Amino acid sequence: MRILSSYFARETLAAVGFVLTGFLALFSFFDFIAELEDIGRGHYELPQALAFVLLSLPNHIYELMPIAALIGTIYALAQFASRSEFTAMRAAGLGRLKALRALLRVGLLLAAITAMVGEIVAPPAEKLAQDVRLGAMGGQITGQFRSGIWIKDTLRGEGGEVVLRRFVNIAQMSAGGALQAVRIYEFDPLLRLERILWAPTGEFVGADRWRLHDTSALSIARSPSAGGAESIRVRREALGDIPWESQLTPDILGVMALSPDRMSAWNLRDYVSHLEQNQQDASRYEIAMWKKIVYPLAVLVMMALALPFAYLHARAGSIGYKVFAGIMLGVAFHFLNGLFSHLGLLNTWPPWFAVSIPSIAALLIALFMLYRVGGAR
Repeated sequence: MRILSSYFARETLAAVGFVLTGFLALFSFFDFIAELEDIGRGHYELPQALAFVLLSLPNHIYELMPIAALIGTIYALAQFASRSEFTAMRAAGLGRLKALRALLRVGLLLAAITAMVGEIVAPPAEKLAQDVRLGAMGGQITGQFRSGIWIKDTLRGEGGEVVLRRFVNIAQMSAGGALQAVRIYEFDPLLRLERILWAPTGEFVGADRWRLHDTSALSIARSPSAGGAESIRVRREALGDIPWESQLTPDILGVMALSPDRMSAWNLRDYVSHLEQNQQDASRYEIAMWKKIVYPLAVLVMMALALPFAYLHARAGSIGYKVFAGIMLGVAFHFLNGLFSHLGLLNTWPPWFAVSIPSIAALLIALFMLYRVGGAR
């Protein structure tokens, strides 16, 4: 049985690798065609376009692995069935549960690879791809508004009490993380404006500290006056280069350059924590974080969904028919995965529940199909 399981795993892995390679070649071709329009802008030439396409491959591996696992497994099992090998395996004692266990062992390996690529390899590769592209074009990262990026930041004391509430406006951020045209509006805990800082440039120096260059400040001082009224004095001064302490880091600001789906779960957790500390809506990033956690497990579900196809013989059609059915199932799963993420966001469902619905539904369908096809136990 060990030899049989080894052969089973080897053929399945080879088929999944073949399908994944085909998908990667296809998606890379489409990416390259899309980049041809931008070649010639600034210093963005053919080598930079090729580097961008290659650096995008890890993210494609992460996104395509469940679909490749489904189609590759269906193809391998259909090959077994067409050569009567699966019949011989069943006669040798490979029942449905044993076949499922053999597939899930392979699936665990693929799921671990998917998680590693999605968490360790793809996010830095995607960031580097954006850096290459923007750096060659001389481009900048900007926010969703004409005025640039707006971020709420809170400075807290050692006991966790609010010392300052700040609204930070960054007109542009370079691919390397340098800031341009920075404005910081500082409010006291009662939300009274205390100071406005302007700096043409800023750079991160580490340990939650930035350095703002050629900084100007508009300070507002309040003091009681006769009759109970409050007098306000406004003073403008040049501060030069000053340190700026903030929990905002280049990684957090880099969220503006990367889609949440292309960030690591670790960075998403940090950003969700930052939003929650500043009493901002983090639903979109919570869903993306849970999707990162749940998505690798979809590989196991897809392989379980493929197993019933091995029990469908001539009455179910040729290998091409089964592979086509697998492609349709994979495409349907991909779209449902995105659909329920948006539905969860709109209906304020628990993030873990919203991203798990497609996988749970696919698993139930797989178990039902496996039960219906019958066979040796």
